[in-house]
Amino acid sequence: MNKIRKGDEIIVIAGRDKGKRGTVLLRKDDTHLVIEGINQVKKHVKPNPMKGTTGGIVEKAMPIHQSNVAIYNATTGKADRVGIKVQDDGKRVRVFKSSGAEIKAA
Repeated sequence: MNKIRKGDEIIVIAGRDKGKRGTVLLRKDDTHLVIEGINQVKKHVKPNPMKGTTGGIVEKAMPIHQSNVAIYNATTGKADRVGIKVQDDGKRVRVFKSSGAEIKAA
């Protein structure tokens, strides 16, 4: 079970974007996430008349390693760790380590 999922609000805890918050757009693979507004790079693209795209310099969000982010706890306003709790019916849910509150799925 992935502790950080698509749609979660996260905060960056290491790197050049430290302290910024954003929403997970997609999981690139098991360890990398693409986050809205985080790890932006300028990419030079060629024009492609077949697709109707113009060339130039575009801003693009690149993947960031999941060890450099933590889930954002809105009640405390800080980064938090994620734990897995097994309910009585056998269902596994994600919880905040600090408070034990269940993380709502986005």
